[in-house]
Amino acid sequence: MALHETKDVHAQDADTDVFASTLSGQILPKYKIPEDHSPTEVVYELLHNELLLDGNAAQNLATFCTTWSDEGVHRLMNVCLDKNMIDKDEYPQTAEIESRCVNILADLWNAPAGATAAGCSTTGSSEAAMLGGLALKWRWRERRRAAGLPTDRPNLVCGPVQICWEKFARYFDVELRQVPIEADATGLQAHQLAEYVDENTIGVVAILGVTYTCDYEPVAEIAAELDRIQAEHGWDIPIHVDGASGGFVAPFLHPDVVWDFRLERVASVNTSGHKYGLAPLGVGWIIWRTADLLPADLVFKVDYLGGDMPTFALNFSRPGGEIIAQYYLFLRLGRAGYRRVQEACAETAQYLARQIADLGPFTLLYDGQGALPAVSYKLTDPDATPFSLYDLSDRLRMRGWQVPSYPLPADRDGTVIQRVLVRHGVTRDQMALLVTDMRAAVEHLTATPPPVPAAEPRSGFHH
Repeated sequence: MALHETKDVHAQDADTDVFASTLSGQILPKYKIPEDHSPTEVVYELLHNELLLDGNAAQNLATFCTTWSDEGVHRLMNVCLDKNMIDKDEYPQTAEIESRCVNILADLWNAPAGATAAGCSTTGSSEAAMLGGLALKWRWRERRRAAGLPTDRPNLVCGPVQICWEKFARYFDVELRQVPIEADATGLQAHQLAEYVDENTIGVVAILGVTYTCDYEPVAEIAAELDRIQAEHGWDIPIHVDGASGGFVAPFLHPDVVWDFRLERVASVNTSGHKYGLAPLGVGWIIWRTADLLPADLVFKVDYLGGDMPTFALNFSRPGGEIIAQYYLFLRLGRAGYRRVQEACAETAQYLARQIADLGPFTLLYDGQGALPAVSYKLTDPDATPFSLYDLSDRLRMRGWQVPSYPLPADRDGTVIQRVLVRHGVTRDQMALLVTDMRAAVEHLTATPPPVPAAEPRSGFHH
């Protein structure tokens, strides 16, 4: 008969249940690396538990970013964990797929036939915007030097831009001339430009989907006004279109809106693949109308990991998975699929706008028609309403909804608004539930007005 020896299973049993493990009985190390290792599943479950303290992405109505991806994206991202976008010698097919995406976007944005556009991927639209701004500054400086003129006072003109443009101006020593919003306007208006541009203006930034209000700025009208200014003063001022969100919306929902390379004055366009491009976080894109609009002095040829590689970026190593996912979405959805997704989002936003208008105390600033799938609104009479939009945001957060409240930019900063973004994965039923919670919140705040807040500024928006 065979002999069998017993095994000491007590040490194994101690870690069998995650929440009876040694690590789970401790406060997790936060400021020093622990001395010893711990079982994979234990660490995973404890961290997974901690992450439950984050907000529910499905209820985050503040962010433009992708919060839902299909299984194909998840699988490809896993395949690409080891792919470094900067190493085009080791990962030539990933580099080829990046090039295909650049070509697809150049075509989507109507780059001129017979000319060679240029572009690249970035970590997001903020990096892409900064690269576009640098190209504007370099070209302006080249023209000034060639004419024997000073180059020490560049300025960039824009309306209510996202903070990345303020960073660009500070980091790269450019005066940012932000044009105040006029009463009842939702962004920069063409007739305002004459007061702000001059011979030192490196470019005008037009926003296709204003962060604050979600409306498009009138790019074609801005281009026409710059044509008039050039005829009067001789200043040839290019446009950079910040299409962080609208660059993936307008081609599918509003093909007749002329904002892209159909306008000769549009030199470059940036967008976020990880917003309405539907790719996972962190990928952006920038395209120049023609390759000569990207100054050669900004392009580095780097001998790295066995290859000679041209690069224009603020980052170096970065993952390639998001780029592969972007190409996957181009192939899977096609023009018709993107159109259906954006139409569904827009119809849901318009439904929400109608419901909010019917609630009573709100005036719509943007109703989800003609630009991004979103809604923005204000209190019709803030002085006569016993609560603020900040109070409403706080009340909605009790139900898990993240609805930002914030003041508009300069000259309208006395107006506080709320904004709701409808992204892929935000359903009509969710918005009906939001309206139910908004109605209950309004009724509660009206019946039980909150105390008057202290004098210090309040903020409900950090995105």
